[in-house]
Amino acid sequence: MKVIKRDGRAVEYEKTKIEKAIEKANNEVREKEKANKEEIKNIIDYIEDLGKKRILVEDVQDIIEQKLMEIGKYDLAKKYIVYRYTRALIRKQNTTDESILSLIKNSNKELMEENSNKNAVIASTQRDLIAGEVSKDLTKRMLLPEKISKAHEEGILHFHDADYFLQPIHNCCLINIGDMLDNGTVLNGKLIESPKSFGVACTVITQIIAAVGGGQYGGQSVDINHLGKYLRKSKEKIISQIQKLNSEDMIPKEIEKELIENRLKEELSAGIQTLQYQINTLITTNGQSPFVTLFLNLDKDDEYIEENAMIIEEILKQRYQGIKNEKGIYVTPAFPKLVYVLDEHNCLNGGKYDYITKLAIKCSSKRMYPDYISAKKMRENYEGNVFSPMGCRSFLAPWKDENGKYKFEGRFNQGVVSINLPQIGIIAGSDEEKFWELLDERLELCKEALMCRHYALLGTIADTSPIHWRYGAIGRLEKGEKIDKLLKNRIFINITWIYRNI
Repeated sequence: MKVIKRDGRAVEYEKTKIEKAIEKANNEVREKEKANKEEIKNIIDYIEDLGKKRILVEDVQDIIEQKLMEIGKYDLAKKYIVYRYTRALIRKQNTTDESILSLIKNSNKELMEENSNKNAVIASTQRDLIAGEVSKDLTKRMLLPEKISKAHEEGILHFHDADYFLQPIHNCCLINIGDMLDNGTVLNGKLIESPKSFGVACTVITQIIAAVGGGQYGGQSVDINHLGKYLRKSKEKIISQIQKLNSEDMIPKEIEKELIENRLKEELSAGIQTLQYQINTLITTNGQSPFVTLFLNLDKDDEYIEENAMIIEEILKQRYQGIKNEKGIYVTPAFPKLVYVLDEHNCLNGGKYDYITKLAIKCSSKRMYPDYISAKKMRENYEGNVFSPMGCRSFLAPWKDENGKYKFEGRFNQGVVSINLPQIGIIAGSDEEKFWELLDERLELCKEALMCRHYALLGTIADTSPIHWRYGAIGRLEKGEKIDKLLKNRIFINITWIYRNI
Protein backbone atom coordinates (compact mmCIF):
# COMPACT_ATOMS: atom_id res chain seq x y z
CA MET A 1 0.00 0.00 0.00
CA LYS A 2 1.21 3.51 -0.87
CA VAL A 3 0.57 6.43 1.46
CA ILE A 4 0.07 9.80 -0.29
CA LYS A 5 1.83 12.51 1.70
CA ARG A 6 0.68 16.14 1.90
CA ASP A 7 3.19 17.16 -0.76
CA GLY A 8 1.78 14.61 -3.21
CA ARG A 9 4.59 12.06 -2.81
CA ALA A 10 3.68 8.38 -2.69
CA VAL A 11 5.65 6.50 0.01
CA GLU A 12 5.57 2.92 1.24
CA TYR A 13 3.09 2.19 4.04
CA GLU A 14 4.81 1.57 7.40
CA LYS A 15 2.73 0.36 10.34
CA THR A 16 5.49 1.31 12.79
CA LYS A 17 4.73 4.99 12.13
CA ILE A 18 1.13 4.46 13.35
CA GLU A 19 2.40 2.63 16.44
CA LYS A 20 4.80 5.47 17.27
CA ALA A 21 2.14 8.17 16.77
CA ILE A 22 -0.34 6.45 19.13
CA GLU A 23 2.43 5.78 21.69
CA LYS A 24 3.28 9.51 21.71
CA ALA A 25 -0.35 10.26 22.55
CA ASN A 26 -0.34 7.41 25.12
CA ASN A 27 2.43 9.16 27.02
CA GLU A 28 0.13 12.17 27.54
CA VAL A 29 -2.80 10.36 29.23
CA ARG A 30 -3.50 8.37 32.40
CA GLU A 31 -2.86 4.63 32.44
CA LYS A 32 -6.50 3.57 32.04
CA GLU A 33 -6.86 5.87 29.02
CA LYS A 34 -3.93 4.35 27.19
CA ALA A 35 -4.43 2.03 24.22
CA ASN A 36 -2.79 -1.36 24.75
CA LYS A 37 -0.80 -3.24 22.13
CA GLU A 38 -3.77 -5.37 21.12
CA GLU A 39 -5.96 -2.30 20.57
CA ILE A 40 -3.25 -0.61 18.53
CA LYS A 41 -2.84 -3.81 16.48
CA ASN A 42 -6.61 -3.89 15.79
CA ILE A 43 -6.49 -0.31 14.45
CA ILE A 44 -3.57 -1.20 12.19
CA ASP A 45 -5.31 -4.39 11.02
CA TYR A 46 -8.42 -2.36 10.13
CA ILE A 47 -6.39 0.04 7.98
CA GLU A 48 -4.56 -2.82 6.25
CA ASP A 49 -7.77 -4.82 5.69
CA LEU A 50 -9.19 -1.95 3.66
CA GLY A 51 -7.13 -3.40 0.81
CA LYS A 52 -6.35 -0.02 -0.73
CA LYS A 53 -3.41 0.40 -3.08
CA ARG A 54 -3.18 4.12 -2.24
CA ILE A 55 -4.42 6.01 0.82
CA LEU A 56 -4.09 9.65 1.87
CA VAL A 57 -2.13 10.29 5.08
CA GLU A 58 -5.08 12.45 6.28
CA ASP A 59 -7.42 9.45 5.85
CA VAL A 60 -5.12 7.28 7.96
CA GLN A 61 -5.19 9.87 10.73
CA ASP A 62 -8.98 10.17 10.53
CA ILE A 63 -9.35 6.38 10.93
CA ILE A 64 -7.06 6.37 13.98
CA GLU A 65 -9.15 9.06 15.69
CA GLN A 66 -12.40 7.27 14.84
CA LYS A 67 -11.19 3.88 16.14
CA LEU A 68 -9.81 5.34 19.37
CA MET A 69 -13.24 6.85 20.14
CA GLU A 70 -15.02 3.60 19.22
CA ILE A 71 -13.08 1.78 21.99
CA GLY A 72 -13.84 4.55 24.48
CA LYS A 73 -10.36 6.11 24.55
CA TYR A 74 -11.73 9.65 24.38
CA ASP A 75 -8.90 11.40 26.20
CA LEU A 76 -6.38 9.55 24.07
CA ALA A 77 -8.25 10.51 20.90
CA LYS A 78 -8.35 14.10 22.12
CA LYS A 79 -4.57 14.14 22.69
CA TYR A 80 -4.02 12.64 19.24
CA ILE A 81 -6.30 15.30 17.67
CA VAL A 82 -4.56 18.11 19.57
CA TYR A 83 -1.15 16.77 18.52
CA ARG A 84 -2.30 16.59 14.90
CA TYR A 85 -3.76 20.12 15.09
CA THR A 86 -0.55 21.47 16.66
CA ARG A 87 1.52 19.98 13.86
CA ALA A 88 -0.78 21.64 11.33
CA LEU A 89 -0.38 25.00 13.10
CA ILE A 90 3.40 24.65 13.05
CA ARG A 91 3.24 24.07 9.31
CA LYS A 92 1.15 27.22 8.92
CA GLN A 93 2.89 29.55 11.39
CA ASN A 94 4.08 33.00 10.33
CA THR A 95 7.68 32.84 9.18
CA THR A 96 8.36 36.42 8.10
CA ASP A 97 9.56 38.12 11.28
CA GLU A 98 13.13 36.87 11.26
CA SER A 99 13.63 37.23 7.50
CA ILE A 100 12.27 40.81 7.46
CA LEU A 101 14.31 41.96 10.46
CA SER A 102 17.48 40.40 9.03
CA LEU A 103 16.77 42.14 5.71
CA ILE A 104 16.57 45.54 7.40
CA LYS A 105 19.83 44.76 9.23
CA ASN A 106 21.43 43.75 5.91
CA SER A 107 22.22 40.30 7.29
CA ASN A 108 19.78 38.22 5.21
CA LYS A 109 22.31 36.70 2.80
CA GLU A 110 19.68 34.75 0.83
CA LEU A 111 17.56 37.82 0.07
CA MET A 112 20.56 40.11 -0.44
CA GLU A 113 21.94 37.83 -3.17
CA GLU A 114 18.72 36.41 -4.61
CA ASN A 115 18.39 38.92 -7.45
CA SER A 116 21.44 40.55 -9.04
CA ASN A 117 19.21 43.30 -10.48
CA LYS A 118 18.13 44.49 -7.03
CA ASN A 119 20.26 46.42 -4.55
CA ALA A 120 18.88 45.11 -1.26
CA VAL A 121 20.57 47.88 0.74
CA ILE A 122 18.51 50.68 -0.82
CA ALA A 123 15.39 51.63 1.15
CA SER A 124 13.03 51.58 -1.84
CA THR A 125 14.20 48.09 -2.82
CA GLN A 126 13.91 46.87 0.76
CA ARG A 127 10.29 48.01 0.75
CA ASP A 128 9.59 45.71 -2.19
CA LEU A 129 11.54 42.84 -0.62
CA ILE A 130 9.63 43.20 2.66
CA ALA A 131 6.34 43.02 0.77
CA GLY A 132 7.73 39.99 -1.06
CA GLU A 133 8.47 38.19 2.22
CA VAL A 134 4.88 38.76 3.38
CA SER A 135 3.61 37.50 0.02
CA LYS A 136 5.78 34.38 0.24
CA ASP A 137 4.53 33.64 3.74
CA LEU A 138 0.85 34.02 2.81
CA THR A 139 1.41 32.04 -0.39
CA LYS A 140 2.99 29.15 1.50
CA ARG A 141 0.52 29.06 4.38
CA MET A 142 -2.79 29.98 2.77
CA LEU A 143 -2.81 30.35 -1.01
CA LEU A 144 -1.06 27.24 -2.31
CA PRO A 145 -2.21 23.66 -1.69
CA GLU A 146 -0.18 22.24 1.17
CA LYS A 147 1.38 19.55 -1.00
CA ILE A 148 2.71 22.22 -3.42
CA SER A 149 4.20 24.29 -0.58
CA LYS A 150 5.79 21.22 0.97
CA ALA A 151 7.17 20.04 -2.37
CA HIS A 152 8.74 23.49 -2.84
CA GLU A 153 10.29 23.43 0.65
CA GLU A 154 11.72 19.95 0.12
CA GLY A 155 13.22 20.78 -3.27
CA ILE A 156 10.95 18.49 -5.27
CA LEU A 157 9.95 21.44 -7.41
CA HIS A 158 10.54 25.18 -7.32
CA PHE A 159 7.53 27.48 -7.34
CA HIS A 160 9.19 30.58 -8.78
CA ASP A 161 8.40 34.16 -7.74
CA ALA A 162 6.21 33.33 -4.75
CA ASP A 163 7.00 36.86 -3.55
CA TYR A 164 4.64 38.14 -6.28
CA PHE A 165 1.98 35.41 -6.20
CA LEU A 166 -0.24 37.42 -3.86
CA GLN A 167 -0.91 39.97 -6.61
CA PRO A 168 -2.71 39.34 -9.91
CA ILE A 169 0.39 39.89 -12.05
CA HIS A 170 2.27 37.66 -14.45
CA ASN A 171 5.82 36.76 -15.46
CA CYS A 172 7.49 37.62 -18.82
CA CYS A 173 5.88 39.24 -21.85
CA LEU A 174 6.45 40.07 -25.50
CA ILE A 175 5.35 43.70 -25.77
CA ASN A 176 3.20 44.51 -28.78
CA ILE A 177 5.40 47.54 -29.36
CA GLY A 178 4.40 47.93 -33.02
CA ASP A 179 0.75 48.44 -32.12
CA MET A 180 1.60 50.83 -29.27
CA LEU A 181 3.82 52.99 -31.50
CA ASP A 182 1.52 52.96 -34.53
CA ASN A 183 -1.80 53.37 -32.72
CA GLY A 184 -0.73 55.22 -29.61
CA THR A 185 -0.96 54.31 -25.95
CA VAL A 186 -1.74 55.86 -22.56
CA LEU A 187 0.82 56.46 -19.82
CA ASN A 188 -0.22 57.69 -16.38
CA GLY A 189 -3.58 58.72 -17.80
CA LYS A 190 -1.99 60.76 -20.62
CA LEU A 191 -2.51 59.96 -24.30
CA ILE A 192 0.72 59.26 -26.17
CA GLU A 193 0.10 59.53 -29.89
CA SER A 194 2.10 57.82 -32.62
CA PRO A 195 5.61 59.40 -32.74
CA LYS A 196 6.60 61.59 -35.67
CA SER A 197 10.34 60.93 -35.38
CA PHE A 198 12.87 58.30 -34.39
CA GLY A 199 14.09 60.15 -31.31
CA VAL A 200 10.58 60.50 -29.88
CA ALA A 201 9.83 56.83 -30.68
CA CYS A 202 12.89 55.78 -28.63
CA THR A 203 11.77 57.93 -25.70
CA VAL A 204 8.23 56.52 -25.86
CA ILE A 205 9.60 52.96 -25.87
CA THR A 206 11.61 53.60 -22.70
CA GLN A 207 8.52 54.99 -20.96
CA ILE A 208 6.50 51.95 -22.06
CA ILE A 209 9.26 49.66 -20.75
CA ALA A 210 9.18 51.41 -17.36
CA ALA A 211 5.39 51.11 -17.09
CA VAL A 212 5.38 47.46 -18.18
CA GLY A 213 8.18 46.61 -15.74
CA GLY A 214 6.17 48.05 -12.86
CA GLY A 215 3.12 45.88 -13.63
CA GLN A 216 4.76 42.45 -13.83
CA TYR A 217 7.67 40.57 -12.29
CA GLY A 218 9.40 39.02 -15.32
CA GLY A 219 11.34 40.16 -18.35
CA GLN A 220 10.04 41.93 -21.43
CA SER A 221 11.10 41.74 -25.07
CA VAL A 222 10.99 44.46 -27.71
CA ASP A 223 11.36 43.79 -31.44
CA ILE A 224 13.56 46.58 -32.80
CA ASN A 225 12.13 46.05 -36.32
CA HIS A 226 9.27 48.39 -35.42
CA LEU A 227 11.66 51.34 -35.15
CA GLY A 228 12.70 51.29 -38.83
CA LYS A 229 9.53 53.11 -39.84
CA TYR A 230 10.31 55.98 -37.47
CA LEU A 231 13.89 56.35 -38.61
CA ARG A 232 12.53 56.80 -42.13
CA LYS A 233 10.07 59.41 -40.84
CA SER A 234 13.00 61.31 -39.35
CA LYS A 235 14.91 61.03 -42.61
CA GLU A 236 11.96 62.39 -44.57
CA LYS A 237 11.58 65.26 -42.10
CA ILE A 238 15.30 66.09 -42.31
CA ILE A 239 15.23 65.98 -46.13
CA SER A 240 12.22 68.32 -46.15
CA GLN A 241 13.88 70.78 -43.76
CA ILE A 242 17.22 70.91 -45.58
CA GLN A 243 15.66 71.10 -49.04
CA LYS A 244 13.49 73.96 -47.82
CA LEU A 245 16.57 75.79 -46.55
CA ASN A 246 18.34 75.05 -49.84
CA SER A 247 15.38 75.91 -52.04
CA GLU A 248 17.56 78.17 -54.20
CA ASP A 249 20.26 75.49 -54.62
CA MET A 250 22.94 77.57 -52.92
CA ILE A 251 24.46 74.35 -51.51
CA PRO A 252 25.67 71.66 -53.93
CA LYS A 253 23.57 68.48 -53.97
CA GLU A 254 26.50 66.40 -52.71
CA ILE A 255 26.83 68.66 -49.65
CA GLU A 256 23.09 68.63 -49.17
CA LYS A 257 23.10 64.83 -49.20
CA GLU A 258 25.96 64.76 -46.71
CA LEU A 259 24.12 67.14 -44.38
CA ILE A 260 21.05 64.90 -44.48
CA GLU A 261 23.11 61.78 -43.69
CA ASN A 262 24.94 63.50 -40.83
CA ARG A 263 21.72 64.83 -39.28
CA LEU A 264 20.15 61.36 -39.54
CA LYS A 265 23.18 59.69 -37.95
CA GLU A 266 23.06 62.21 -35.10
CA GLU A 267 19.40 61.47 -34.43
CA LEU A 268 20.03 57.73 -34.72
CA SER A 269 22.93 57.87 -32.24
CA ALA A 270 20.98 60.07 -29.80
CA GLY A 271 17.90 57.82 -30.00
CA ILE A 272 19.83 54.62 -29.25
CA GLN A 273 21.72 56.41 -26.48
CA THR A 274 18.35 57.36 -25.00
CA LEU A 275 17.28 53.71 -25.10
CA GLN A 276 20.48 52.47 -23.50
CA TYR A 277 20.78 55.12 -20.79
CA GLN A 278 17.09 55.21 -19.91
CA ILE A 279 16.85 51.43 -19.57
CA ASN A 280 19.94 51.33 -17.35
CA THR A 281 18.94 54.25 -15.14
CA LEU A 282 15.24 53.49 -14.72
CA ILE A 283 14.14 51.95 -11.43
CA THR A 284 10.69 50.34 -11.53
CA THR A 285 8.31 50.03 -8.61
CA ASN A 286 9.81 46.65 -7.63
CA GLY A 287 13.21 48.22 -7.01
CA GLN A 288 15.14 47.07 -10.04
CA SER A 289 16.02 48.06 -13.58
CA PRO A 290 13.56 46.64 -16.11
CA PHE A 291 14.66 43.23 -17.41
CA VAL A 292 14.63 44.10 -21.13
CA THR A 293 15.63 42.10 -24.20
CA LEU A 294 16.02 43.79 -27.59
CA PHE A 295 15.38 41.48 -30.54
CA LEU A 296 17.70 42.30 -33.46
CA ASN A 297 16.37 40.65 -36.61
CA LEU A 298 16.89 41.78 -40.22
CA ASP A 299 13.80 40.47 -42.00
CA LYS A 300 14.45 40.26 -45.75
CA ASP A 301 10.77 41.01 -46.44
CA ASP A 302 10.73 44.14 -44.27
CA GLU A 303 10.29 47.34 -46.28
CA TYR A 304 12.35 49.16 -43.65
CA ILE A 305 15.26 46.69 -43.65
CA GLU A 306 17.82 49.37 -44.54
CA GLU A 307 16.74 51.57 -41.66
CA ASN A 308 16.70 48.59 -39.29
CA ALA A 309 20.22 47.63 -40.40
CA MET A 310 21.37 51.12 -39.37
CA ILE A 311 19.57 50.83 -36.02
CA ILE A 312 21.03 47.40 -35.19
CA GLU A 313 24.51 48.56 -36.18
CA GLU A 314 24.23 51.56 -33.85
CA ILE A 315 22.94 49.41 -30.98
CA LEU A 316 25.95 47.09 -31.34
CA LYS A 317 28.39 50.01 -31.57
CA GLN A 318 27.08 51.56 -28.36
CA ARG A 319 27.00 48.21 -26.58
CA TYR A 320 30.61 47.60 -27.61
CA GLN A 321 31.58 50.97 -26.13
CA GLY A 322 29.69 50.27 -22.88
CA ILE A 323 28.42 52.72 -20.27
CA LYS A 324 30.47 54.67 -17.75
CA ASN A 325 30.15 53.68 -14.12
CA GLU A 326 30.31 56.10 -11.20
CA LYS A 327 34.11 56.29 -11.58
CA GLY A 328 33.91 57.14 -15.27
CA ILE A 329 35.10 53.72 -16.45
CA TYR A 330 33.30 52.06 -19.36
CA VAL A 331 31.60 48.86 -18.18
CA THR A 332 29.22 46.29 -19.65
CA PRO A 333 25.62 47.28 -18.82
CA ALA A 334 23.32 44.54 -17.54
CA PHE A 335 20.49 45.69 -19.78
CA PRO A 336 19.17 45.62 -22.36
CA LYS A 337 19.95 42.02 -23.25
CA LEU A 338 20.53 41.62 -26.98
CA VAL A 339 19.40 38.73 -29.19
CA TYR A 340 20.83 38.79 -32.71
CA VAL A 341 19.37 36.66 -35.52
CA LEU A 342 21.68 34.94 -38.00
CA ASP A 343 20.09 34.55 -41.44
CA GLU A 344 21.16 33.94 -45.04
CA HIS A 345 22.01 37.59 -45.66
CA ASN A 346 24.24 38.03 -42.57
CA CYS A 347 25.78 34.62 -41.77
CA LEU A 348 29.31 35.51 -42.96
CA ASN A 349 28.78 33.74 -46.25
CA GLY A 350 28.99 36.73 -48.55
CA GLY A 351 25.68 38.25 -47.45
CA LYS A 352 24.83 41.93 -47.77
CA TYR A 353 24.72 42.46 -43.99
CA ASP A 354 27.75 40.40 -43.01
CA TYR A 355 29.39 43.59 -41.73
CA ILE A 356 26.78 43.79 -38.95
CA THR A 357 27.44 40.20 -37.88
CA LYS A 358 31.18 40.95 -37.75
CA LEU A 359 30.39 43.89 -35.47
CA ALA A 360 28.16 41.62 -33.34
CA ILE A 361 31.01 39.12 -32.92
CA LYS A 362 33.41 41.92 -32.03
CA CYS A 363 30.86 43.13 -29.44
CA SER A 364 30.47 39.60 -28.02
CA SER A 365 34.21 39.25 -27.59
CA LYS A 366 34.26 42.29 -25.30
CA ARG A 367 30.78 42.53 -23.76
CA MET A 368 29.46 38.93 -23.90
CA TYR A 369 26.46 40.19 -25.89
CA PRO A 370 24.58 39.68 -28.12
CA ASP A 371 23.22 36.15 -27.88
CA TYR A 372 22.63 34.46 -31.23
CA ILE A 373 19.66 32.71 -32.83
CA SER A 374 19.60 30.76 -36.08
CA ALA A 375 16.75 31.88 -38.33
CA LYS A 376 17.07 28.60 -40.23
CA LYS A 377 16.54 26.49 -37.12
CA MET A 378 13.71 28.68 -35.88
CA ARG A 379 11.88 28.28 -39.16
CA GLU A 380 12.29 24.52 -38.86
CA ASN A 381 10.97 24.45 -35.30
CA TYR A 382 8.33 27.18 -35.46
CA GLU A 383 6.43 26.61 -38.68
CA GLY A 384 8.57 28.93 -40.80
CA ASN A 385 8.53 31.83 -38.33
CA VAL A 386 11.28 33.84 -36.63
CA PHE A 387 10.31 35.72 -33.48
CA SER A 388 11.67 36.98 -30.19
CA PRO A 389 12.12 34.92 -27.02
CA MET A 390 10.95 36.25 -23.69
CA GLY A 391 13.45 37.79 -21.30
CA CYS A 392 14.11 34.37 -19.74
CA ARG A 393 15.07 33.09 -23.24
CA SER A 394 12.13 30.68 -23.42
CA PHE A 395 9.84 30.70 -26.46
CA LEU A 396 6.08 30.59 -26.44
CA ALA A 397 4.63 28.10 -28.90
CA PRO A 398 3.23 29.55 -32.16
CA TRP A 399 -0.40 30.62 -31.89
CA LYS A 400 -2.95 31.94 -34.36
CA ASP A 401 -5.56 34.54 -33.49
CA GLU A 402 -9.25 34.42 -34.37
CA ASN A 403 -8.39 35.54 -37.91
CA GLY A 404 -5.94 32.69 -38.44
CA LYS A 405 -2.88 34.97 -38.25
CA TYR A 406 0.19 34.10 -36.21
CA LYS A 407 0.63 36.32 -33.18
CA PHE A 408 4.10 36.60 -31.69
CA GLU A 409 3.75 39.85 -29.75
CA GLY A 410 1.24 40.90 -27.13
CA ARG A 411 1.66 37.55 -25.39
CA PHE A 412 2.90 36.53 -21.96
CA ASN A 413 3.88 33.76 -19.56
CA GLN A 414 1.61 33.23 -16.54
CA GLY A 415 4.35 31.86 -14.29
CA VAL A 416 7.16 29.35 -13.91
CA VAL A 417 7.58 26.09 -12.01
CA SER A 418 10.82 24.09 -12.20
CA ILE A 419 11.14 20.36 -11.66
CA ASN A 420 14.13 18.89 -9.82
CA LEU A 421 15.23 16.29 -12.36
CA PRO A 422 18.54 15.30 -10.69
CA GLN A 423 16.71 14.51 -7.46
CA ILE A 424 14.42 12.10 -9.31
CA GLY A 425 17.46 10.36 -10.79
CA ILE A 426 19.11 10.06 -7.36
CA ILE A 427 15.97 8.61 -5.77
CA ALA A 428 15.37 6.19 -8.64
CA GLY A 429 18.97 4.99 -8.66
CA SER A 430 19.41 2.47 -11.46
CA ASP A 431 15.68 1.66 -11.62
CA GLU A 432 14.56 3.23 -14.92
CA GLU A 433 10.92 2.25 -14.42
CA LYS A 434 10.87 3.99 -11.04
CA PHE A 435 12.44 7.08 -12.63
CA TRP A 436 9.63 7.45 -15.17
CA GLU A 437 7.00 6.71 -12.51
CA LEU A 438 8.39 9.46 -10.26
CA LEU A 439 8.69 11.84 -13.19
CA ASP A 440 5.03 11.31 -14.13
CA GLU A 441 3.93 11.98 -10.53
CA ARG A 442 6.00 15.15 -10.29
CA LEU A 443 4.93 16.46 -13.66
CA GLU A 444 1.35 16.19 -12.47
CA LEU A 445 2.40 18.15 -9.39
CA CYS A 446 4.04 20.78 -11.64
CA LYS A 447 0.90 21.04 -13.71
CA GLU A 448 -1.19 21.57 -10.58
CA ALA A 449 1.25 24.26 -9.40
CA LEU A 450 1.07 26.03 -12.78
CA MET A 451 -2.71 25.90 -12.71
CA CYS A 452 -2.58 27.69 -9.35
CA ARG A 453 -1.07 30.65 -11.21
CA HIS A 454 -3.72 30.40 -13.91
CA TYR A 455 -6.59 30.41 -11.40
CA ALA A 456 -4.97 33.26 -9.46
CA LEU A 457 -5.13 35.45 -12.59
CA LEU A 458 -8.70 34.53 -13.53
CA GLY A 459 -11.10 37.36 -12.77
CA THR A 460 -8.38 40.03 -12.83
CA ILE A 461 -9.72 43.40 -13.97
CA ALA A 462 -7.90 45.12 -16.84
CA ASP A 463 -7.51 48.25 -14.67
CA THR A 464 -4.97 46.48 -12.40
CA SER A 465 -2.29 47.18 -15.03
CA PRO A 466 -3.70 49.46 -17.74
CA ILE A 467 -0.46 49.48 -19.77
CA HIS A 468 -0.73 45.70 -20.21
CA TRP A 469 -4.41 45.04 -20.60
CA ARG A 470 -5.99 48.30 -21.79
CA TYR A 471 -3.36 50.26 -23.70
CA GLY A 472 -1.69 47.77 -25.95
CA ALA A 473 1.27 45.97 -24.35
CA ILE A 474 -0.79 42.77 -24.37
CA GLY A 475 -4.35 43.79 -25.17
CA ARG A 476 -6.83 46.62 -25.52
CA LEU A 477 -9.63 45.63 -23.19
CA GLU A 478 -12.33 47.97 -21.94
CA LYS A 479 -12.30 49.62 -18.53
CA GLY A 480 -13.55 47.13 -15.94
CA GLU A 481 -13.29 44.17 -18.33
CA LYS A 482 -11.80 40.91 -17.05
CA ILE A 483 -8.62 39.57 -18.65
CA ASP A 484 -9.90 35.97 -18.70
CA LYS A 485 -10.12 35.66 -22.49
CA LEU A 486 -6.42 36.55 -22.75
CA LEU A 487 -5.51 33.68 -20.41
CA LYS A 488 -6.55 30.94 -22.81
CA ASN A 489 -4.81 29.21 -25.72
CA ARG A 490 -1.98 31.67 -26.29
CA ILE A 491 -0.04 31.69 -23.05
CA PHE A 492 0.92 28.28 -21.68
CA ILE A 493 4.17 26.53 -22.41
CA ASN A 494 2.86 22.97 -22.59
CA ILE A 495 4.12 20.68 -19.81
CA THR A 496 5.26 18.18 -22.48
CA TRP A 497 8.11 20.62 -23.17
CA ILE A 498 9.91 18.94 -20.26
CA TYR A 499 9.57 15.52 -21.88
CA ARG A 500 10.92 16.74 -25.21
CA ASN A 501 13.96 18.30 -23.62
CA ILE A 502 14.73 15.21 -21.57
